[in-house]
Amino acid sequence: MLGTWDLATPESWLPVANTALILISGAFLAIGYALIRARKVQWHRRSMITAAIFAALFLIVYVARWVLLGTKPFAGEGAIRTFYFVLLVSHIIVATLVAPFVFVTLRRALRGNFTAHRRIARVTLPLWAYAVVTGWLVYWLLYSTT
Repeated sequence: MLGTWDLATPESWLPVANTALILISGAFLAIGYALIRARKVQWHRRSMITAAIFAALFLIVYVARWVLLGTKPFAGEGAIRTFYFVLLVSHIIVATLVAPFVFVTLRRALRGNFTAHRRIARVTLPLWAYAVVTGWLVYWLLYSTT
């Protein structure tokens, strides 16, 4: 599944397209962090808005895919199966928690409340990064053990 896509069947290409959306979000998240550390505020702002847009697109596509296609069962066995489910549960919890954090963090920045923005961004950034990385790992484990 990782390397074979049939454009006629969404079950084939939609998971990788969806995962690409969150990876793009994560890339812009990392770029945005580097930019603010370099004090390039305007580029940081652009990067973080782009990260949020791609994360929102991921969420929309993920929910639509889940409604239309359902879920894919994990085929691994033994220790890898346990690892997968521990990773999946932690990913779901963090991904669910991070969405309101992202919203509040962006809202504070867009309103110019930078002190409050910085305070919550210190929590939001690692949560968001964890959700991106574990989301990719969940995808990789799910589709590489087929």
